[in-house]
Amino acid sequence: MTKFEGVLMGMGNPLLDISANVEQDILDKYDVKLDTAILAEEKHLPIYKELMDKFNPSFIPGGATQNSIRVAQWMLQDKKNQTAYTGCVGSDDYAKTLEECATKDGVLVNYMTDESTPTGTCAALIKGGERALVANIAAANNFKPSHLDTEKSKEIIEAAQFYYVAGFFLTVSVESLVKVADHAVEKNKVFCLNLSAPFIIDFFGDQVATALQYADFLFCNESEAAAYAKKHELGEDLKEVALKVAAMPKKNEARKRHVVFTQGSKSTIVAYDGKVSEYMVDPLAKDKLVDTNGAGDAFVGGFLSQLVQGKSIEECVKAGHWSARFIIQTSGTQLPETCDFKP
Repeated sequence: MTKFEGVLMGMGNPLLDISANVEQDILDKYDVKLDTAILAEEKHLPIYKELMDKFNPSFIPGGATQNSIRVAQWMLQDKKNQTAYTGCVGSDDYAKTLEECATKDGVLVNYMTDESTPTGTCAALIKGGERALVANIAAANNFKPSHLDTEKSKEIIEAAQFYYVAGFFLTVSVESLVKVADHAVEKNKVFCLNLSAPFIIDFFGDQVATALQYADFLFCNESEAAAYAKKHELGEDLKEVALKVAAMPKKNEARKRHVVFTQGSKSTIVAYDGKVSEYMVDPLAKDKLVDTNGAGDAFVGGFLSQLVQGKSIEECVKAGHWSARFIIQTSGTQLPETCDFKP
């Protein structure tokens, strides 16, 4: 394996998306709502087999952080080998598929392998362009901080200048997040966090509070922002909420926090140092929308691709809007070989 000399490391839950277009009866049967992301409970477990038996699904590499890192590398265009990703998989064909795809996209994959547990999967239920995600994270749930002590992990952590973790990882190993984030603080590097889903905010509040102290950049969408505001009584005006979150205590006081709220086709809000900026989204014609699965991940990937190059926040947001717009015109996070983004 070649030495990592890139700039961006992601850590998260590698999942294989099992994606299918469904009707309302499937959503009702499994008590799933569109535009939500949940962890699979016992009642959801038959859904994976049903999708494979009846729906001719697509198998698409996924997992929120892995998606963002793949998009970031793609958006970096001719700047090769700039990204690395770690998470836990099983010893199976799904893991091979994930590794092959991420490697093809130019990401250095540094998986921990759990021989006793299958690779995680995520049912992506698509209806009318909207999506519902049901994740059975399986092996991804077994990531251990000890993997970060391997020689390859240490090499990646040392080389990287930017780190990104989606909130879904907070259900797995906060200890691992803190280990990487402490390094970022000590070396004055940039740590980025995503709140990822309302259930993370509602049911993993202590873990969110721990991680948020480290966040130099915090990403979330409007429903996650509203959930966080409600839980912490920050009001309903998302611009005010963003300002309040940006001003919360940080481990690394040498950097002020940027808070980035996406709102689908509405403007993106960025709060920093007591000021709020809004960036308009170029709307997409409804007939061009394939599915929204991966839109938020793609936004972050595009944003990070410019951030790691020292570009302005305006340029970062522009790139995030471009990559999200691209991804919602494809099924899941599937990337062609070349990226046509023009900074």
